[in-house]
Amino acid sequence: MAKPAILTVDDDPAVSRAVARDLRKQYAEEYRIIRADSGQEALDALKELKLRGEQVAVLLADYRMPNMTGLQFLEHAMDLFPRARRVLLTAYADTDAAIQAINIVDLDHYLLKPWHPPEEKLYPVMDAMLEAWKAAPDRPVADVKVVGHRWSAPSFKVRDFLARNMVSYRWYTTDDAEGQRLLAAAGLTEADVPLVVTPEGKTMVAPSEAELAVQVGLTTTPASDFYDLVVVGGGPAGLGAAVYGASEGLRTVLLEERATGGQAGQSSRIENYLGFPDGVSGAQLTDRARRQAVKFGAELLTACKVTRLAVQGSARVLHFEDGTTIAAHSVILATGVSYRRLHAPGLEQFHGRGVYYGSAATEAPSCSDQDVYIVGGANSAGQAAMFFSRYARRVHLVIRAPDLDASMSRYLIEQIAAVPTIEVHPCTEVVGADGDEHLERLTLRSMTTGEERTVESSWLFIFIGAEPRTDWLDGVVQRDERGFVLTGPDIAASTEHVALGRDPYHLESSVPGVFAAGDVRADSVKRVASAVGEGAMAVSLVHRYLVEGQ
Repeated sequence: MAKPAILTVDDDPAVSRAVARDLRKQYAEEYRIIRADSGQEALDALKELKLRGEQVAVLLADYRMPNMTGLQFLEHAMDLFPRARRVLLTAYADTDAAIQAINIVDLDHYLLKPWHPPEEKLYPVMDAMLEAWKAAPDRPVADVKVVGHRWSAPSFKVRDFLARNMVSYRWYTTDDAEGQRLLAAAGLTEADVPLVVTPEGKTMVAPSEAELAVQVGLTTTPASDFYDLVVVGGGPAGLGAAVYGASEGLRTVLLEERATGGQAGQSSRIENYLGFPDGVSGAQLTDRARRQAVKFGAELLTACKVTRLAVQGSARVLHFEDGTTIAAHSVILATGVSYRRLHAPGLEQFHGRGVYYGSAATEAPSCSDQDVYIVGGANSAGQAAMFFSRYARRVHLVIRAPDLDASMSRYLIEQIAAVPTIEVHPCTEVVGADGDEHLERLTLRSMTTGEERTVESSWLFIFIGAEPRTDWLDGVVQRDERGFVLTGPDIAASTEHVALGRDPYHLESSVPGVFAAGDVRADSVKRVASAVGEGAMAVSLVHRYLVEGQ
């Protein structure tokens, strides 16, 4: 973090240099001295400091400057750095005006020119100003900063992307004073959000995920155009494959469209994963796996949307949305599944404004002392119910089945039963949503009686079913009627394998050298441990394919 700044502005170059010289002589060890020759130049410098999240301790401004007086400058500067101490440099004839300015800009002190000797006239004043500032300084912010509307789907999308990629950020609404200051520093208005400011001070307005990934330091482009193994998807199966592939000497690259971790990465606590008796959050497990893969030399690329798989001789070529390609000897498909959309009047219009698919942990603190509704009866929904119960006044778990026994692990059922603020609504479905700027009401219907009722809530989290993201494989890889990738003995007659004189390997798809692991594979066990195991097993089959199967 850069040193706090002391900024001095005077339109007389000789005076400006003299002030800066005397300040540097005394304070350069602890503070950065910034000199400006006009009010506008000084304001531009302050805006840059604000966007970079740096601190300003003291502002010294000459009273008489053309175009923008010292008082006008200090008024504008207060909007950016309200805690900075303010000092006015005046000539003897301007002392009355300086005294009056104390009430206008909450002036801390005024200094008469000339201030020599500085040991008697300048430094004692500055020491007092710096001591006062240290008692209540501006807090430096080295994180990414996001300014947006509370109920804005684009703002939520930005925050969710950063959170899922474990990029530290600060969130400011347009109603926050600091949010207003950042908008002012960037020359923007509330209509321009979401605004993203990097630690270096670069600003982005409503960036795409690819743009955001680049600016926050995530890797988005491969280092090579050919690999031994390309893993598509960064959930548990993909991360497992990347770890084992790289650790066993394969040139491995993992491609992820949004964020590593997949659905498991959004889980607040996974308690049935081997080796973690006290449980582990999906984010923690993802971070450890990601670091482990990188340690072994795997490349992890984010914001890479694959649109097509092609076979070119022994190469397997993946085409990206931006028109670029990457090729490899082998491919492991680990794209996982996405939550199915819940179709009911009003739900789609509130997506990102009260209606969320997955846990959306970024919203949890905002649910404090409110009623939260969760749709779904599997483990992911149960984990979300436990998580939100720490914040919400009451959590309502809405399920179509008569109970949780058929779809949820016993340990979660027992935990939910022990929390008095979680209420399960069996044989119930959400059939409507309503509100103005955001979700405000839900309509629930009993599946046994048909009776409908309206409940007040601004929060609905949906965890229903699973849809494989495999449309881009259409016509290339065999899939079942729901889109899951067929592997091994489930594959219909494959001319490619017949030509090789062998049957498909257990996790191999209808295209030799292309394997599937985890939730995307037909009839797989939808659990984190099994996904990781299949990722590792797929790598062993890749080795077999590379040695004897081509």
